[in-house]
Amino acid sequence: MEPQAIGTTKGPGQSPHDFTFVSPDAAQSLRTGEYVAYQTRVDGQPRRILARITERQPLRLFPDSFMANPAIAPDTIAAMIGHDQPAGEHELFQLTATILGYYDAQLGDFINPRIPPRAGWPVYLAEAEELKTVLSAKQPGYIGAAHIGSLLSRERDAVPVVVDVQAFTSTHLAIIASTGAGKSYLAGVLLEELLKPYNRAAVLIVDPHGEYNTLTEVANLPPFTLDNYRAKARIFQPGEVKVRRGALTMADLRYLLPNLTERMEYILRRAYNDVQRRAAREKNDGERWTLGELMVRLRQLGEGSDDGDEADNRYKETAEAIIWRLESVLNQSVIFDDFDHLKLDQLFKPGQCSVLQLNEVDERQQQVMVATLLRRLFRARIATKKNEANPGDELYLPYPIFVLLEEAHHFAPAGGEAISTGILKQILGEGRKFGVGVGLISQRPGKLDGDVLSQCNTQFLLRIVNPVDQARVAESVETVGRDLLRELPALTKGQVIIAGQAVNTPILCRVRSRHTTHGAESINAPAEWVNYTSETESQRRSRDTALPASAGVRDDLRDWLG
Repeated sequence: MEPQAIGTTKGPGQSPHDFTFVSPDAAQSLRTGEYVAYQTRVDGQPRRILARITERQPLRLFPDSFMANPAIAPDTIAAMIGHDQPAGEHELFQLTATILGYYDAQLGDFINPRIPPRAGWPVYLAEAEELKTVLSAKQPGYIGAAHIGSLLSRERDAVPVVVDVQAFTSTHLAIIASTGAGKSYLAGVLLEELLKPYNRAAVLIVDPHGEYNTLTEVANLPPFTLDNYRAKARIFQPGEVKVRRGALTMADLRYLLPNLTERMEYILRRAYNDVQRRAAREKNDGERWTLGELMVRLRQLGEGSDDGDEADNRYKETAEAIIWRLESVLNQSVIFDDFDHLKLDQLFKPGQCSVLQLNEVDERQQQVMVATLLRRLFRARIATKKNEANPGDELYLPYPIFVLLEEAHHFAPAGGEAISTGILKQILGEGRKFGVGVGLISQRPGKLDGDVLSQCNTQFLLRIVNPVDQARVAESVETVGRDLLRELPALTKGQVIIAGQAVNTPILCRVRSRHTTHGAESINAPAEWVNYTSETESQRRSRDTALPASAGVRDDLRDWLG
């Protein structure tokens, strides 16, 4: 059946890649973000060229005088003076569309013919089956596919939106949104897709607010099981993730203690090498030295009590300064311990989402924990890829890892240097070669380091209202056109612009429903206030406060009576 034309081309647009067409749009289907197509020949071959509507303007408007009386409809006035529309005649619209081109399956990309359509050519609404094939880089249910939702301009589930997992886990992603726009919900959908049988990812999410504990439900849900595979999510509290201090390298210490002077680094390196050799000799393990042994050795070197060295006040002050730093970073952190140690293969396993809950840890300690884990992870992947680690070794990690960071602006702030910024930049720049991917989630892109954001080659953009945040996104995200960036303030909850390497072209998407319960619901303050002041709750509080008092009276009376 020949498709029905919905409009006629009028002429070129404001750029060489735009054109305008006129349509009555009786069905009101030609909304911003919708896809249309026209037929042409490219290099002698017939091609169907896809375009996305970016602007819509009415061509037939009532005179202003027709709207003078709000109580009378303008079409009533038009009918009274003989301008009644004949039956079947509809309003006209001029629509601007940006040319995407025709999809080349071999290249996996759209090819722009670079010639706009001629005036008078018919324009067609793009067919759903066509969009299913060319918009998403993957098809639902295949290895490496993540079904995020459906095309916003069509009916729900009519055109599935599927992103390429291989693309965003190797070249990184960013989820950016204002508060309440649905970024945590979207992240939950993404994590669900990573845990499904056709992906079985090894993924860690850093959860500063305790919003992802409901992911443990995946163990009992059918979409996450197949044959002998069953996905799982494991919750780690801060005290459960331990790194043995003796497992830290000198490079780790330099990173955790930034801005060391040459003298500081010399004394620290000397003390580090001494305690490591002693541990290897006496404990048969160079990683079994303790923080106390390192600080004792630093004091000895500062006092000159080694190999006849004379005491030097400058060395003593330097040693004490290093000890103070070690105390503040390594001794007051919940992650470091002299004996307990969580191996990387317990935290990272295919088919497991590890949720690191940091809602009871201050921001500085969160940065130290993330920096330490990312450094150990990256070092393990490098050692494994270079065949420098063997099965059973601490640094043997023979599969790629994906790490998702909530509140990413705390770990890579703009205009400031957090202890975690450096390793994040290194992984974003080099992680692709070693199979370490990073996803950043932030509600304040204006507070996120610009270099960090610009290295995320797949973007999920939900509603953003703040002009500073909009400007940061426009500066850092190259794959989203201006027409879609204008949509950011108008997006409603659960609507997202997806752009970058994980999709074939920027897409306006409606996020699908989650399989697991959403764990980031806002507190219903009015309901809690009303409940607190209810008679039932007041009586319960009275009983709870009376019981300990009466028990105390009985105890006093018993003591007095002997």
